Amino acid sequence: MFPLGLAFGLLVSQAGLDWWWATIFTAVVYAGSLEFILVGLVMVAAPLSTIALTSLVVNVRHVFYALSFPIHRVRPGLGKLYSAYAMTDEAYAITTGRPRENWTGTRIIGIQVFCQLYWVLGATVGALAGNRLELHLPGLEFTLTALFVVLAIEAYRARRDMPTAVIALLSGLIGIALSPEHMLPIAMSLLTTGLLVRFWLRTRRARHTSNVDHGEEER
Repeated sequence: MFPLGLAFGLLVSQAGLDWWWATIFTAVVYAGSLEFILVGLVMVAAPLSTIALTSLVVNVRHVFYALSFPIHRVRPGLGKLYSAYAMTDEAYAITTGRPRENWTGTRIIGIQVFCQLYWVLGATVGALAGNRLELHLPGLEFTLTALFVVLAIEAYRARRDMPTAVIALLSGLIGIALSPEHMLPIAMSLLTTGLLVRFWLRTRRARHTSNVDHGEEER
């Protein structure tokens, strides 16, 4: 999170914004991929409607994260509100990548707090360094893509779920082929549909197997 924050801070600096914008973005918005996009939207003075629609499309994945994120282990109150707010890709990957771990509410919130602290600190340091040193590093926007690639690899290593990986890959390729500019919502829609169909087929197969076994027992 800290080196990723550094990259975001440098990006804010290269965009010509004051360093404190990096701190505000990371502390208030706190949605990594959206923040990288938000810098560009702010620079072109995009209307609020465009920013709102972009935010919805980019962060709609969190709706699916909520289905398996262990937030039920966090006690109701301010802690649970913060846990819902701070449910980022990294926090989700850590907690769901090891489902057998004893994830207590305190441990989950602790992970989320430190993730955000590293993110805010890294972004602030990166923006200050960029303003002071006048650094210009092309390709910084690829940093977040690299992070998602690493998270995907680690998720596969943890579960070795080849069908899901294949569905995700095909969804992305189809999204790029149909509309590169709208690849993300298309790919996410296809991925969701594919996972639902797979779940339905597995459930149907399990019921069929159960009925066959039950029939054999009656005989």
